[in-house]
Amino acid sequence: MHLETTTNKHGRPFQRTTINAYVNAGKALSAWIGSPAHVNAVGVAVQSFTDVDTSTANAFFRWWYQTKDVPKSQDGQGGYTGGVSTTQRNLRALFVYLSEEYDHPNPYLDPKFHRYAAPQLGKPKTLSEEFINDCLAITGNGSPRVRDFLTVRDHALLRVLTEGLRAEEVLNLRVQDLDLPGHTLIVVPLQGDRNSTDGRVIPLQPKTVKALTRYLRVRQDHVLANSENPNATPFLWLGTRSRRPLRYMALYRMVKKRAAEAGYDPGAVTPHSFCHTWADDLLSAGISGENVMAVRGWKSPAMLRRYGADMASQRAVNAVHALGDRY
Repeated sequence: MHLETTTNKHGRPFQRTTINAYVNAGKALSAWIGSPAHVNAVGVAVQSFTDVDTSTANAFFRWWYQTKDVPKSQDGQGGYTGGVSTTQRNLRALFVYLSEEYDHPNPYLDPKFHRYAAPQLGKPKTLSEEFINDCLAITGNGSPRVRDFLTVRDHALLRVLTEGLRAEEVLNLRVQDLDLPGHTLIVVPLQGDRNSTDGRVIPLQPKTVKALTRYLRVRQDHVLANSENPNATPFLWLGTRSRRPLRYMALYRMVKKRAAEAGYDPGAVTPHSFCHTWADDLLSAGISGENVMAVRGWKSPAMLRRYGADMASQRAVNAVHALGDRY
């Protein structure tokens, strides 16, 4: 209730997902307090949040680090907890609240409070041009003669992934987000309202436009696209069992399946691999970092460096070789 009536550091209401994350962090601390007895620095048995001092908080985060902290996968999926640093950020709101409402000393302000860094990310793997072309070929290669729903949908999905969208952004697309005559689509911020003016315009390749046009044609016959169906949905991507829009695990399995059918190791690719590949494609083509950041919606150059890190050395070598003889 407190979070619902306050604003974040940007002066905006907290999103429901953010509130849930903060609440879940508080529940985790509460469960830890209820486990075998803990004693704080003054010898008091820790039985409630207001008994948690700096030493107790340090003990909790040490326990979390040893039992819960796991490295982040390339796509952020697969049970990733966010690391102890995320838990620390999520619990900060609780201790600010306790400080304001109960005059409880905030351990985050104590110099002895232990702060944890985010876990190191594994080095991403940029997909090769051959890999993407082979996967597109497996899904009909955009042929108008291929008309079965599953193949046409998967081809359009792979095409949209090559436009640099995150998996969540792809799955969150609605039909009305497409502007195929203008060769663009709109990505609405995942943490914002769909009426937000901060939506990003994503330029589409001509073949992506064709793939989406053909997908919309076969989508019309799907039961969830029928306006007379009370369960009809505006979400762009539909599943094959006619029960609900496509979800992440279905997208994840599709990418793995198509990679295996194309003769590649499915363990070497995830939906997020296409984001790193997109960044390398644009940077290699000479698109400025400023334009790449604008299309992707990045505010910090650190994101550009992160997504372009895998092939940075190769791009530098190619750029110097392109100069030819300098003397």
